[in-house]
Amino acid sequence: MGKLEQSELEKLQKINIEMATVFVDFCKKHNLTCYLCGGGCIGTIRHKGMIPWDDDLDFFMPRTDYEKMWRLWKQENKNSHYVLEKSDAKHVDHNLFVTIRDSQTTLVKPYQKDLDITHGVALDIIPIDGYPDSKFERKKQCFWALIYSIYCAQLVPENHGKLVTLLGKVALGIVPSKKVRYHIWKFAEKQMTKYPIARCKGITELCSGPGYMKNWYPKEAFTKALFEPFEDREMPIPVGYDEYLKIAFGNYMEMPPVEKRVGHHDALFMDLDRSYKEYRGIYYLKGEVK
Repeated sequence: MGKLEQSELEKLQKINIEMATVFVDFCKKHNLTCYLCGGGCIGTIRHKGMIPWDDDLDFFMPRTDYEKMWRLWKQENKNSHYVLEKSDAKHVDHNLFVTIRDSQTTLVKPYQKDLDITHGVALDIIPIDGYPDSKFERKKQCFWALIYSIYCAQLVPENHGKLVTLLGKVALGIVPSKKVRYHIWKFAEKQMTKYPIARCKGITELCSGPGYMKNWYPKEAFTKALFEPFEDREMPIPVGYDEYLKIAFGNYMEMPPVEKRVGHHDALFMDLDRSYKEYRGIYYLKGEVK
Protein backbone atom coordinates (compact mmCIF):
# COMPACT_ATOMS: atom_id res chain seq x y z
CA MET A 1 0.00 0.00 0.00
CA GLY A 2 1.44 3.37 -1.01
CA LYS A 3 1.25 6.79 0.61
CA LEU A 4 -2.10 7.55 2.22
CA GLU A 5 -4.39 10.25 0.94
CA GLN A 6 -4.67 13.12 3.42
CA SER A 7 -8.31 12.28 4.20
CA GLU A 8 -7.38 8.64 4.93
CA LEU A 9 -4.45 9.69 7.11
CA GLU A 10 -6.63 12.07 9.13
CA LYS A 11 -9.23 9.35 9.63
CA LEU A 12 -6.56 6.87 10.74
CA GLN A 13 -5.14 9.44 13.16
CA LYS A 14 -8.59 10.08 14.61
CA ILE A 15 -9.08 6.34 15.23
CA ASN A 16 -5.66 6.18 16.90
CA ILE A 17 -6.50 9.09 19.17
CA GLU A 18 -9.85 7.57 20.20
CA MET A 19 -8.17 4.24 20.96
CA ALA A 20 -5.46 6.00 22.96
CA THR A 21 -8.12 7.85 24.96
CA VAL A 22 -9.91 4.60 25.83
CA PHE A 23 -6.58 3.05 26.85
CA VAL A 24 -5.50 6.01 29.01
CA ASP A 25 -8.90 6.11 30.73
CA PHE A 26 -8.55 2.39 31.48
CA CYS A 27 -5.12 2.99 33.01
CA LYS A 28 -6.45 5.88 35.10
CA LYS A 29 -9.29 3.69 36.35
CA HIS A 30 -6.83 1.06 37.59
CA ASN A 31 -4.10 3.48 38.76
CA LEU A 32 -1.64 2.23 36.13
CA THR A 33 1.13 4.39 34.69
CA CYS A 34 1.44 4.83 30.94
CA TYR A 35 3.14 7.36 28.70
CA LEU A 36 3.12 8.14 25.00
CA CYS A 37 6.52 7.26 23.56
CA GLY A 38 8.31 7.67 20.23
CA GLY A 39 6.47 9.80 17.70
CA GLY A 40 3.48 10.29 20.00
CA CYS A 41 5.69 11.86 22.65
CA ILE A 42 7.50 14.02 20.07
CA GLY A 43 4.15 15.08 18.64
CA THR A 44 2.90 16.12 22.08
CA ILE A 45 5.84 18.48 22.60
CA ARG A 46 6.47 19.69 19.05
CA HIS A 47 2.95 19.77 17.60
CA LYS A 48 0.60 19.63 20.61
CA GLY A 49 -0.86 16.52 19.01
CA MET A 50 0.02 13.94 16.41
CA ILE A 51 2.95 14.54 14.10
CA PRO A 52 1.07 15.64 10.94
CA TRP A 53 2.31 12.71 8.86
CA ASP A 54 2.39 10.05 11.59
CA ASP A 55 0.06 7.05 11.36
CA ASP A 56 0.11 5.41 14.80
CA LEU A 57 0.57 5.90 18.55
CA ASP A 58 2.64 3.82 20.98
CA PHE A 59 2.75 3.71 24.76
CA PHE A 60 5.37 2.76 27.34
CA MET A 61 4.39 1.15 30.64
CA PRO A 62 6.59 0.08 33.59
CA ARG A 63 6.78 -3.72 33.52
CA THR A 64 4.71 -4.29 36.68
CA ASP A 65 1.88 -2.05 35.43
CA TYR A 66 2.10 -3.62 31.96
CA GLU A 67 1.58 -7.12 33.38
CA LYS A 68 -1.40 -5.94 35.42
CA MET A 69 -2.86 -4.08 32.45
CA TRP A 70 -3.12 -6.94 29.97
CA ARG A 71 -4.63 -9.29 32.54
CA LEU A 72 -7.23 -6.70 33.61
CA TRP A 73 -8.02 -5.77 30.00
CA LYS A 74 -8.79 -9.38 29.12
CA GLN A 75 -11.07 -9.68 32.15
CA GLU A 76 -12.98 -6.43 31.65
CA ASN A 77 -13.15 -6.00 27.88
CA LYS A 78 -14.25 -9.41 26.64
CA ASN A 79 -17.12 -7.90 24.65
CA SER A 80 -15.35 -4.74 23.52
CA HIS A 81 -14.38 -4.14 19.89
CA TYR A 82 -10.96 -3.18 21.24
CA VAL A 83 -9.21 -6.55 21.33
CA LEU A 84 -5.94 -7.25 23.15
CA GLU A 85 -3.45 -9.38 21.21
CA LYS A 86 -0.57 -11.09 23.02
CA SER A 87 1.57 -14.05 22.04
CA ASP A 88 1.31 -17.14 24.22
CA ALA A 89 1.74 -20.92 23.96
CA LYS A 90 -1.06 -21.30 21.41
CA HIS A 91 -1.07 -17.90 19.76
CA VAL A 92 1.66 -16.05 17.84
CA ASP A 93 1.27 -12.53 16.47
CA HIS A 94 4.94 -11.83 15.55
CA ASN A 95 5.16 -8.95 18.05
CA LEU A 96 7.23 -8.67 21.23
CA PHE A 97 4.61 -6.70 23.15
CA VAL A 98 0.88 -6.32 23.64
CA THR A 99 -1.23 -4.60 21.01
CA ILE A 100 -4.79 -3.35 21.38
CA ARG A 101 -6.71 -3.51 18.11
CA ASP A 102 -9.92 -2.04 16.75
CA SER A 103 -11.82 -5.06 15.40
CA GLN A 104 -14.22 -2.80 13.48
CA THR A 105 -11.41 -1.75 11.14
CA THR A 106 -8.96 -3.51 8.82
CA LEU A 107 -5.21 -2.96 8.70
CA VAL A 108 -3.23 -5.98 7.49
CA LYS A 109 0.54 -5.81 7.84
CA PRO A 110 2.77 -7.85 5.51
CA TYR A 111 4.49 -9.79 8.29
CA GLN A 112 1.13 -10.85 9.78
CA LYS A 113 -0.81 -11.77 6.62
CA ASP A 114 -0.60 -15.50 7.37
CA LEU A 115 -1.88 -15.16 10.95
CA ASP A 116 -5.37 -15.63 12.36
CA ILE A 117 -5.39 -12.48 14.53
CA THR A 118 -7.38 -9.26 14.85
CA HIS A 119 -6.16 -7.36 11.78
CA GLY A 120 -7.36 -3.93 12.89
CA VAL A 121 -5.76 -0.56 13.65
CA ALA A 122 -3.41 -1.16 16.58
CA LEU A 123 -1.94 0.60 19.61
CA ASP A 124 1.46 -0.81 20.59
CA ILE A 125 1.89 -1.12 24.37
CA ILE A 126 5.58 -1.58 25.18
CA PRO A 127 6.96 -2.49 28.62
CA ILE A 128 10.01 -0.72 30.03
CA ASP A 129 12.38 -2.51 32.40
CA GLY A 130 15.23 -1.92 34.80
CA TYR A 131 18.72 -1.52 33.28
CA PRO A 132 21.09 -3.37 35.66
CA ASP A 133 23.96 -1.33 37.08
CA SER A 134 26.45 -4.19 36.63
CA LYS A 135 28.01 -4.39 33.14
CA PHE A 136 28.10 -8.18 33.37
CA GLU A 137 24.41 -8.38 34.33
CA ARG A 138 23.60 -5.94 31.54
CA LYS A 139 25.32 -8.17 28.97
CA LYS A 140 23.30 -11.12 30.28
CA GLN A 141 20.12 -9.07 30.01
CA CYS A 142 20.84 -8.13 26.38
CA PHE A 143 21.60 -11.75 25.52
CA TRP A 144 18.31 -12.96 26.94
CA ALA A 145 16.44 -10.05 25.36
CA LEU A 146 17.78 -11.05 21.95
CA ILE A 147 16.77 -14.68 22.52
CA TYR A 148 13.34 -13.47 23.62
CA SER A 149 13.04 -11.28 20.50
CA ILE A 150 13.77 -14.15 18.14
CA TYR A 151 11.65 -16.86 19.75
CA CYS A 152 8.70 -14.68 20.77
CA ALA A 153 8.34 -12.97 17.37
CA GLN A 154 9.26 -16.23 15.61
CA LEU A 155 10.64 -14.13 12.79
CA VAL A 156 14.19 -13.51 11.59
CA PRO A 157 15.14 -9.95 12.68
CA GLU A 158 15.62 -7.60 9.73
CA ASN A 159 17.53 -4.32 9.43
CA HIS A 160 19.63 -5.03 12.53
CA GLY A 161 22.83 -6.20 10.91
CA LYS A 162 24.03 -9.43 9.32
CA LEU A 163 25.09 -11.00 12.62
CA VAL A 164 21.64 -10.62 14.21
CA THR A 165 19.98 -11.91 11.02
CA LEU A 166 22.28 -14.95 10.99
CA LEU A 167 21.63 -15.63 14.68
CA GLY A 168 17.88 -15.44 14.04
CA LYS A 169 18.02 -17.89 11.15
CA VAL A 170 20.15 -20.37 13.12
CA ALA A 171 18.07 -20.07 16.31
CA LEU A 172 14.74 -20.64 14.56
CA GLY A 173 16.22 -23.35 12.33
CA ILE A 174 17.40 -25.53 15.20
CA VAL A 175 14.10 -25.17 17.11
CA PRO A 176 11.22 -25.66 14.66
CA SER A 177 8.67 -26.59 17.36
CA LYS A 178 6.40 -23.68 18.33
CA LYS A 179 5.81 -25.30 21.72
CA VAL A 180 9.53 -25.45 22.47
CA ARG A 181 10.01 -21.91 21.16
CA TYR A 182 7.35 -20.73 23.61
CA HIS A 183 9.14 -22.31 26.56
CA ILE A 184 12.43 -20.74 25.45
CA TRP A 185 11.04 -17.22 25.15
CA LYS A 186 9.17 -17.47 28.44
CA PHE A 187 12.41 -18.48 30.17
CA ALA A 188 14.31 -15.68 28.39
CA GLU A 189 11.62 -13.18 29.40
CA LYS A 190 12.00 -14.21 33.03
CA GLN A 191 15.77 -13.78 32.87
CA MET A 192 15.75 -10.38 31.16
CA THR A 193 13.12 -8.88 33.48
CA LYS A 194 14.62 -9.91 36.83
CA TYR A 195 16.04 -6.43 37.43
CA PRO A 196 13.27 -4.36 39.08
CA ILE A 197 13.26 -0.67 38.17
CA ALA A 198 13.34 0.20 41.89
CA ARG A 199 16.78 -1.46 42.21
CA CYS A 200 18.32 0.09 39.10
CA LYS A 201 19.56 3.58 38.22
CA GLY A 202 18.39 3.32 34.65
CA ILE A 203 15.56 2.08 32.46
CA THR A 204 15.64 0.36 29.09
CA GLU A 205 13.21 -0.92 26.43
CA LEU A 206 13.81 -4.59 25.71
CA CYS A 207 10.76 -5.25 23.53
CA SER A 208 11.22 -2.62 20.82
CA GLY A 209 13.77 -4.66 18.88
CA PRO A 210 17.58 -4.94 18.94
CA GLY A 211 18.08 -1.30 17.90
CA TYR A 212 16.45 0.16 21.01
CA MET A 213 17.42 -2.37 23.68
CA LYS A 214 20.88 -0.78 23.90
CA ASN A 215 19.39 2.49 25.20
CA TRP A 216 19.82 3.61 28.82
CA TYR A 217 17.41 6.20 30.20
CA PRO A 218 17.64 7.80 33.66
CA LYS A 219 15.05 6.32 35.99
CA GLU A 220 14.02 9.81 37.09
CA ALA A 221 12.69 10.49 33.58
CA PHE A 222 9.91 7.96 34.17
CA THR A 223 8.96 8.52 37.81
CA LYS A 224 5.55 9.83 36.78
CA ALA A 225 3.46 10.89 33.80
CA LEU A 226 2.71 14.48 32.82
CA PHE A 227 -0.61 15.15 31.12
CA GLU A 228 0.00 17.62 28.30
CA PRO A 229 -2.26 19.09 25.58
CA PHE A 230 -2.75 16.69 22.67
CA GLU A 231 -5.15 17.77 19.94
CA ASP A 232 -8.44 18.50 21.75
CA ARG A 233 -7.55 16.56 24.94
CA GLU A 234 -4.58 15.65 27.14
CA MET A 235 -2.23 12.69 26.93
CA PRO A 236 0.46 11.38 29.32
CA ILE A 237 4.18 11.65 28.56
CA PRO A 238 7.20 10.88 30.80
CA VAL A 239 8.03 13.64 33.27
CA GLY A 240 11.59 13.56 31.91
CA TYR A 241 10.50 13.56 28.27
CA ASP A 242 13.37 15.83 27.21
CA GLU A 243 16.07 13.45 28.47
CA TYR A 244 14.28 10.43 27.05
CA LEU A 245 13.70 11.94 23.61
CA LYS A 246 17.24 13.31 23.28
CA ILE A 247 18.73 9.90 24.06
CA ALA A 248 16.36 8.05 21.75
CA PHE A 249 16.06 10.54 18.87
CA GLY A 250 18.64 13.32 19.24
CA ASN A 251 17.37 16.81 18.36
CA TYR A 252 13.72 15.86 18.35
CA MET A 253 12.52 19.46 17.96
CA GLU A 254 14.13 19.73 14.53
CA MET A 255 11.75 18.92 11.69
CA PRO A 256 12.97 16.15 9.37
CA PRO A 257 13.55 16.84 5.65
CA VAL A 258 10.35 17.05 3.60
CA GLU A 259 11.04 13.72 1.87
CA LYS A 260 11.10 11.95 5.26
CA ARG A 261 7.79 13.36 6.45
CA VAL A 262 5.88 10.17 5.75
CA GLY A 263 4.30 7.43 7.83
CA HIS A 264 6.68 4.59 8.47
CA HIS A 265 4.32 1.70 9.11
CA ASP A 266 3.64 -0.22 5.93
CA ALA A 267 0.30 -1.93 5.43
CA LEU A 268 -0.66 -4.59 2.93
CA PHE A 269 -4.30 -3.45 2.97
CA MET A 270 -6.40 -0.97 4.96
CA ASP A 271 -10.13 -0.31 5.25
CA LEU A 272 -11.10 1.93 8.15
CA ASP A 273 -14.85 1.43 7.64
CA ARG A 274 -15.09 -2.38 7.62
CA SER A 275 -14.05 -5.15 9.97
CA TYR A 276 -11.04 -7.24 9.06
CA LYS A 277 -13.32 -10.30 9.24
CA GLU A 278 -14.76 -9.37 5.83
CA TYR A 279 -11.34 -9.81 4.25
CA ARG A 280 -10.41 -13.23 5.57
CA GLY A 281 -9.05 -15.33 2.71
CA ILE A 282 -8.60 -12.21 0.58
CA TYR A 283 -5.93 -10.08 2.26
CA TYR A 284 -4.96 -12.43 5.09
CA LEU A 285 -5.03 -16.21 5.38
CA LYS A 286 -5.37 -16.37 1.61
CA GLY A 287 -6.87 -19.55 0.30
CA GLU A 288 -9.05 -20.12 3.36
CA VAL A 289 -12.81 -19.90 3.13
CA LYS A 290 -14.52 -17.23 5.24
